[in-house]
Amino acid sequence: MASTNDIKNGTTLRLDGGVLWSVLEFQHVKPGKGGAFVRTKLKNVLTGKIVDKTFNAGARVEFASVDRRDMEYLYHDGESFIFMDTQTYDQIPVSATVVGGNSDFLLENTKVTVATNEGNPLYVELPAAVELKITQTDPGVQGDRSTGGTKPATVQTGATIQVPLFITEGETVKVDTRTGDYLGRVN
Repeated sequence: MASTNDIKNGTTLRLDGGVLWSVLEFQHVKPGKGGAFVRTKLKNVLTGKIVDKTFNAGARVEFASVDRRDMEYLYHDGESFIFMDTQTYDQIPVSATVVGGNSDFLLENTKVTVATNEGNPLYVELPAAVELKITQTDPGVQGDRSTGGTKPATVQTGATIQVPLFITEGETVKVDTRTGDYLGRVN
């Protein structure tokens, strides 16, 4: 247990019966009248929900230790995604619910960050952008321009993204893993 005076950006708190919350922002406030307090913006580690919460200054809060490790994605065995720690070469299975929508942009041998608490995987962070090959898309037509619009395209992981009309099958494109947006072609 620690006090609210120890709260910093990026720390993880265990509140409300064991729920883990990551501190996005905090502000110590000392009004002219009344007691001081700490205003925070917290993100639920598992669901991603963001809430504002206020603590009295000096109140006791429980900090949780979250271990963030660089890992390499190896394969999907049907139930779990298997990741290998790049330091110790230990392999850990991570359930599909923890990986979530990140599986749309997860290629074998991709370097990711896996956060764990007491040995339990909490979430997987992908690189900001990945390069994926277009496996299926409608052919472009004469006159297609880069500013003309978009069409759906399926990438090698099976995800569907929107790409400009001039993109053809077999091309490699850069995709933003946070939003799924097309960022550009890769030569």
